[in-house]
Amino acid sequence: MAHPLDTKPPLTSPETYRNALPDFDRTDILQARVDLAACFRMAARLGMQEGICNHFSAMVPGYDDLFLVNPYGRAFCEVTASSLLICDYQGNVIAGDGTPEATAFFIHGQVHKHKPRARVAFHTHMPFATALTMVEGDPLIFAGQTALKFYGRTAVDRAYNGLALDEREGQRIAEAIGEADIVFMKHHGVMVVGGSIAEAWDDLYYLERACEVQLLAMSTGRPIVPVPAHIAEAAYQQMRQGDTESARLHLNSVKRQLDRVEPDYRT
Repeated sequence: MAHPLDTKPPLTSPETYRNALPDFDRTDILQARVDLAACFRMAARLGMQEGICNHFSAMVPGYDDLFLVNPYGRAFCEVTASSLLICDYQGNVIAGDGTPEATAFFIHGQVHKHKPRARVAFHTHMPFATALTMVEGDPLIFAGQTALKFYGRTAVDRAYNGLALDEREGQRIAEAIGEADIVFMKHHGVMVVGGSIAEAWDDLYYLERACEVQLLAMSTGRPIVPVPAHIAEAAYQQMRQGDTESARLHLNSVKRQLDRVEPDYRT
C-alpha cells in the first residue's frame, strides 16, 4: 500500500541547500524531533498505526519551506527523533537517511505549502474516525461532550480519487481543509492540522475517542440525540479557552509515559 517517492533529479541541489542553511542541531529543532517522535510512538500504542503507511509532519522551527516527516518503510512504532527526515517542497531530502513515502510528500507538502497556518499535519487511517468516513452523511455527530471540542472545526473531503500520487491530489486536499482543523477524507481517513505538535496530538487523540464513543452509540440502533447548537457552541468555547495549555501538558504526559517503557524514541 505504501509507495516510495520517485527519486527524480532534484530541482534544488540538496548539497547546496544544506550549505546555505544554519545548523539543524538547534535546541528548538531537536525538541520538535523528540515531540514528533513521541506522537508516532503513542499513536502506535493506541492502535493508530497502519503498517508502514500514514504520516505525521511538522514544519521545521524557523522555516516556512522545510518540514519534518517520517521516512518510507518505518512503522510508527519504529520512528525515532533522529530518523525523521527534513524535506523541502520539491521533494529534496535536506537532512536524514531515506525518502518520504510518496503520498506523505504529495499530501503533506501541499498542505503545508498552501495552508501556512498548518504548521503540523497528522494523517492517519485510525479505525474509529476512518469508519465514520465510510457512512452516509457528515461523519461526526455532536452528541458527546468530547465531540464538542471539534464543534465548527471540521470539514469533509468528499472527492475520493484514489491514492495521492501527484501534487494535484495534495492541492485538492489542502483546498478541502478550508478553515477547518480536522478534515474527514471520505473512504480514506482523517487529517488534523494545527499550530503546534502538542495541539495536533491533542486533537488527534480526542478525535479518535469521540468517534469511538459515537460508533458505540450507533451500534445500539437507537437514535442519537445531538447537543442543541447553542449549548454545543458554548461548550466548545469553554474547551478552547484552555486548549493550548492542556495540549502541552498532554504531550508532556505522553513523553513521561514513553520515557518509562520505550525511551529510545528520543534517540
